[in-house]
Amino acid sequence: MPPSPGHGHSGHALCDEAVGLYTQALSHGRVARSAAAHVPCLTDNALLAPDPADGQWLRPVPPSAALAQLLHPLARDILERVGTAGRLARTLGALDALTDRPPDLAISVVAGQSTIQAAIGAALEEANDEILTLQPGSTRSPEMLRVALSSTLPTVERNVRLRHIYQHSARYGPGLKAYLERLPGDLLQVRTVEQAVDRLMIFDRKVAYLPATPDRSAALEIRHPALVRYLAQLYDVLWARATPFSEPLPTAVPGAPVTAVQQSIARLLVEGNQDEAVARTLGISVRTCRAHIAKLMRTLGATSRTHLGVLLVRTGVVRTPHTTTRPATPGTPG
Repeated sequence: MPPSPGHGHSGHALCDEAVGLYTQALSHGRVARSAAAHVPCLTDNALLAPDPADGQWLRPVPPSAALAQLLHPLARDILERVGTAGRLARTLGALDALTDRPPDLAISVVAGQSTIQAAIGAALEEANDEILTLQPGSTRSPEMLRVALSSTLPTVERNVRLRHIYQHSARYGPGLKAYLERLPGDLLQVRTVEQAVDRLMIFDRKVAYLPATPDRSAALEIRHPALVRYLAQLYDVLWARATPFSEPLPTAVPGAPVTAVQQSIARLLVEGNQDEAVARTLGISVRTCRAHIAKLMRTLGATSRTHLGVLLVRTGVVRTPHTTTRPATPGTPG
């Protein structure tokens, strides 16, 4: 691995400054994110992980657990990396005495895209019964789908059942349809929902992964039986309310002058959501969202956003509880 920019050694090495900061983190239980910014080999080697409770701090990964993560990829190229592995074992082994309790592996933070992918890949290989995924959004690049297919095919070859929940907007991407056609229909079930929470993956109802940070640079690995069971039950509720991929989407209310998608946008607008929030909730781009809003205004003859809000309720496009308050102005000016 080439040296980290401005750091002078390979990514798998540990400089004296990194060892000193890691020792400090083990002694105090955490270290400020700013203090580790100029020592990238600590985060590159997954020795520090984001604190789920406070994004300004990093918590040290126990040396024994960190060592296990580091040695796994190194073993595939043992002849070249044996020297580095030995130095890591001596360094981290000496620091292991600083930990005052065994690591709690029921909920752990997995930091870095490569580390997250490795953890999920290991869970895929170990799964032997069922995989449940919730995938929000609509964008699925050809490369994303290619990687997903290459990791999923070996799984279904072992007769592992898969259930995927996407958002309705994902139906219109040709790449997703091609991906689904490559997988056996007797093992794969796909449904879509209007709104979805963030990404979720559950393997054999024993381990679950979900984002730990908004940018998805870290994930939570959950192995606590009660919490995984609870997440799986929530997934089952979403699944029961979702529309099978092979069935057409529900249409708008009979007699409504708009499409089902426009009706969903109208409802979110009347609730006071801005355009960006509406687009994010429905898994579409802001540009597409505003195009639908423009069509709503033309269809109903609205002259402004405020006028549109009134017409959406008055015409019955959006059903609201009986109230004496005025309808909210939908969104912000586009």
